[in-house]
Amino acid sequence: MLLSTLLSFVAVTFILKLLYDRIRSPLAHIPGPEISKWTGIVTIFYWFAGKKPNYVHSLHQKYGPVVRVSPEEVDICDLDAVKVIHRARGGFLKSARFYRTLSVVETVFSTTDPAFHSAHRRLLANPISDSSLTRFEPLIFDRVRLAVDKMSDELDSRGVMDVFKWWFFMATDVIGELSFGESFRMLDSGEKTQYIVDLQGLGAISPIRTTFPSLVLLASRLPLPIFRKVSDIGQRLKEYAQQSIDRYKRVVTESDDPKPTLFTKLYNAGKDGLSDIEIRNDAQAYIVAGSDTTAITLTYLVYLVCKDVNVREKLVAEVASLPEGYTDRALRDLPYLNHVIDETLRLHTVVSMGLPRVVPREGANLSGYQLPGGVVVATQAYSLHRKEDIFPEPYKFNPDRWETPTKQMKDASMPFGGGSRICIGIHLARMELRLAAALFFRTFPQAHMSTKEGMSHKDMEMKSYFLMSPKGHRCLVEG
Repeated sequence: MLLSTLLSFVAVTFILKLLYDRIRSPLAHIPGPEISKWTGIVTIFYWFAGKKPNYVHSLHQKYGPVVRVSPEEVDICDLDAVKVIHRARGGFLKSARFYRTLSVVETVFSTTDPAFHSAHRRLLANPISDSSLTRFEPLIFDRVRLAVDKMSDELDSRGVMDVFKWWFFMATDVIGELSFGESFRMLDSGEKTQYIVDLQGLGAISPIRTTFPSLVLLASRLPLPIFRKVSDIGQRLKEYAQQSIDRYKRVVTESDDPKPTLFTKLYNAGKDGLSDIEIRNDAQAYIVAGSDTTAITLTYLVYLVCKDVNVREKLVAEVASLPEGYTDRALRDLPYLNHVIDETLRLHTVVSMGLPRVVPREGANLSGYQLPGGVVVATQAYSLHRKEDIFPEPYKFNPDRWETPTKQMKDASMPFGGGSRICIGIHLARMELRLAAALFFRTFPQAHMSTKEGMSHKDMEMKSYFLMSPKGHRCLVEG
C-alpha cells in the first residue's frame, strides 16, 4: 500500500513538473504546433521518412520565420537572423549532441570545438583552395572524361545511361585520387562495391545514429539488425580510410618525389601536424563529403536541364562554343553554365535540412524573439532557398534569375553552409560541377529523361536524411 502510494506520488510529481516546465518554458512564446511543446517525435518521424526539410518548411509557411520544432529546438528562416547565427566568432557553436552522435569521430567537419576546427582547417584548406586546385585540374578532367565515356558506352549497350551511378563513381574516384594519390577505380570497374553501398547507405542511417546513439554503441550486444548495420557501416568506412592512408604513406616513404595530394601537407607538418588517427578521421570525412555531394548535385543538374528544352538548348549552345582544349578557366567565364549550377544548388541543396547551433550563454534576440542561452537553433537551406520575397516563383527552375542576383539572393544562398564553417571543399565541388556539366552537354546535346525500365519523375523525388538524394537512386537518361 505504501509502495503504490509512493509510486503514485512520484508519477504525479513528474507529470506536474513536466507541465510546469512546458508552460513556463522560455520558449513558450515561440510559434509552432502544440505538440512541439511536449515532444520532437513528429520532427523525428519526418526525418526517418526523409522529409524533415519539407515538414519544417510547412511549419514556416503556417507559423512564420521562427518556429518551434521540439521542446528545445527552434528553426529560423529569417536572413538577418541567419547572418547573426553563422557570423564568424558569433558564439553560436555547433550542437555537440547532434554532431557527436552524427559522427563517431571528431573531424574538421563535425567538431564543435573552434580551436580544433581552426587547427585542422589551417592544414587542410590551402591544398583545396581555389588557386591550389589548378594543379589537380588535369587529373579531375581525366576522371570526368572517363565518366562521360562510360555513359556513352552504357547508352550504346543498354539504351539508357544512369547518370547518378556514373557521377557517383566519378566523384568517388576524384576524391580518392586527390586525397590518397590513387583513385578507388570505381569508373574502371563500373560496379557497385561494398564501399559504394556503404557510402550511399550512410545518409539513411543518420537519423538512427543521432536519435539512438547509445543503442548504436551497444550494437554488438543487441539483437536488432538495424543497429548492427549502422555500426558496421561506420567501422568499414573507417577501415577504407585507414587502408588508403597506409598505401599513400608507403608511397611517401618509398619515393623521393611522391605524387602531391590534399593530405601531403599533413605528413610533412612536423610537430604542428596531425596524429595518424586525426588524419584517418579527416580522411574518412573527406571520402563521404567529396563523393555523395558532387554526384547528387550533378544528377539533379542533368535532370533539371533535360526537363526543360529551352534551358537545354541555351546551355548546349554556350558549351558548344568552347574551343578544343578548353580549361576550367574558360568555364568560369560562361555565364549560363554557372547560372544553371547556382540554380541547381538552390533547388537541390544536398544538405538541405537545418544544421543545429547553440545559442550562446548570454542569450540572443533573433527575429524579434528573445532566446535563452543553450537553446538549439537551426537554419535550413531548403526554406531559405524558397523564400518568395527573395526568390520569386521559388519552386521554378529558372537559371536566368542569376543574371542579376540581388544582395539578398547572394546572402540567402547557402548550399555550402555559411560563416567560418562553410564547406572546405566548395572550390573543388564547383570545379567538378563545371567540368562535368560542360562535357556532358557537349557530348549529349539531345539528352532527355528516359521512361525506360520504369524510370519516372518519382525516382527523382528528394529524400533527405542528412544528405539529400533522389528517392530511386538512379537517373536514366537517353541522348
